[in-house]
Amino acid sequence: MTKKLLVARMRKVVIIQDSSSVGGDTVERRQVLSLLVENTPGVVSHISGLFSRRGFNIDSFSAGVTADPRFTRVTVVARGDELVLEQIQKQLAKLEDVIDIKALKDGDSVCRELILVKLRARDIDRQEILAVANIFRVKIVDVSSDSMVIELTGEQRKLDAFIDLVKGYDILELARTGETGLSRGDKDVRML
Repeated sequence: MTKKLLVARMRKVVIIQDSSSVGGDTVERRQVLSLLVENTPGVVSHISGLFSRRGFNIDSFSAGVTADPRFTRVTVVARGDELVLEQIQKQLAKLEDVIDIKALKDGDSVCRELILVKLRARDIDRQEILAVANIFRVKIVDVSSDSMVIELTGEQRKLDAFIDLVKGYDILELARTGETGLSRGDKDVRML
C-alpha cells in the first residue's frame, strides 16, 4: 500500500470517528501537554512535524532547556475532540526523544504566558495607559518619546483581557511566547 493511500485511509477513519459524536456535534476542548524530551538537535522539528504530518493543529508551542541541559521541556497547547487529543498523546509517546508526557489540567497545574506589547504612547495617552497597566500589574520595560513597551505575564484569559482593553490605543507590535506550564506538587515528578 502506498504511503499516500495509507494517509488518506487514516484521515477517513478520523473523519468518520469525529462525526460519531453526541447529537452530531463534535465537542472540542483545549489541552495543555507538558513534554520532557531529550535535548538533541531536531527534537522540536520532530514534534512539530508530527503535528503537521497528522493534520493536528497547534494553538501554542514553547520549548526551553531544563535545569539539566540534557533535557528540554516542551509545552504544546492543542485543540480537538477526545479522540484527536488522545491520538496526539499516543503519537507523541511514539517519538524516541520523548521521555515523559503530562496532560496539564486546570487546578492541578500552573500555566503562564508572557506578552510584550508596544503601544503608541503620546503625552495625552500615557496616564490612561499607565492606569490600565496598573490594574493588570504590568511591567513597563521601555519608554520612548512616542511609544511604550509593556511586559505582562499570566494566564491566557488575563492577557486576552489586557489586549482587549488596550485595543483603543495604537498597538504597534505584539509578541506572545505561547503558554508554558508545570503540574502542581511533587507526586508526578519524573527523576532522571
